[in-house]
Amino acid sequence: MILDKIYSLPADFWDVLSEMSPYLLFGFLVAGILSVLISADTVQKYLGKRGLFSIVKAALFGVPLPLCSCGVIPVTATLRMNGASKGATTAFLISTPQTGVDSILVTYSLLGGVFAIFRPLMALVNGVIGGSLVELFDSKNGVADSNSREFLRNGSLPPESGSRIRRLFEYGFVTLPSSIGKELIIGLVIAAGITALIPDDFFADMLGNDFYAYLVMMAVGIPIYVCSTASVPIAAAFMMKGISPGAALVFLMVGPATNAAAISIVWKIMGKRTTVIYLATIAGTAILSGILLNFIYSAGNLQMNHNHNHNTIPEIIQTLSALTLLAVLGYALFKPQKTVENFESTNENMKKFKMPVSGMTCQHCQMSVKGAIGKVDGVDSVEVDLKNGMAYISGDNIAFDSLKGAVAAIGYTPGDVKVFGDR
Repeated sequence: MILDKIYSLPADFWDVLSEMSPYLLFGFLVAGILSVLISADTVQKYLGKRGLFSIVKAALFGVPLPLCSCGVIPVTATLRMNGASKGATTAFLISTPQTGVDSILVTYSLLGGVFAIFRPLMALVNGVIGGSLVELFDSKNGVADSNSREFLRNGSLPPESGSRIRRLFEYGFVTLPSSIGKELIIGLVIAAGITALIPDDFFADMLGNDFYAYLVMMAVGIPIYVCSTASVPIAAAFMMKGISPGAALVFLMVGPATNAAAISIVWKIMGKRTTVIYLATIAGTAILSGILLNFIYSAGNLQMNHNHNHNTIPEIIQTLSALTLLAVLGYALFKPQKTVENFESTNENMKKFKMPVSGMTCQHCQMSVKGAIGKVDGVDSVEVDLKNGMAYISGDNIAFDSLKGAVAAIGYTPGDVKVFGDR
């Protein structure tokens, strides 16, 4: 019996993958378009004033952007550095990682239209509430204070380069899949495991009361890292095993919006009070949203059909899309790295150094570290090897403490700086 369930894992994995792949590929394309049309500079330009309107705009900006809870930190830091109020910055910080155009489409493919509309709407509401509470209760609501200016300056992303078409496809089909690909595969494996190994209605029988389910989903979601797209198949599998739509929504809201690393950075750049409001808003709004969603399902007598779109897209399209998605993820995750070779070809007249950096998990992390080091005085060029956790730096009169401080300030752990070539 157990062996039969284990043997069914690949089929369950393929079913979920083929179901979501057409929507996810389209989401990657739209995400690439958004990355070109809506830059960080555009976001910063419109979020500098205090007041409800700026908070609403910040939350609206964040909903479609495909940034995870670690990728949103450098953009948030740059917003703050460029004068955005704490309220607007918090609204952006809350709403952005909960959704994204790719995750909205995957939500539609696996959980249906009601979920696909309700989820980004609640992310928007969550951001507006959190930003408004920060504006109301955090008295230190001006521009970044002098103690955090250096951190914020180092935390900004490097400037964009290359043609728009190249940047569109590079972000949509390389950078974004590289950032979420590992978590997406893990999410699919977990979803397949839940589907194959856990009996139907297991969670409903074990937890009983919906409120307990909300608390369990919150306890699971807050400390771990799970991106908004990878969380969807897990939530769908939970629902198939007895979790209510509302409890699944709690997981979908708190999982992508929080993780231990992001919380520590928010504490550093936004302060203790804002961090408490940030966490309390996400938790409280998630539970209220879960209650409301369950009421909508109950009042509308809606069916929790997790594969509602199975017949709307021809099977051949789903199969081709799944194979294409695997190829995209495979290239993004396993493409050869030439960081050291690129670095070796830089200006021979500059001194060269290397520094281990731990804690990087995605290309957004890689870009953040590269941007932070690149702004240190004396640095001429920098390459960051994500796979090996190493930064390669060239320049003159570089203070090693400044290099390590720049990396530590954005939440990563630097090692000792050594001359390039030394063991």
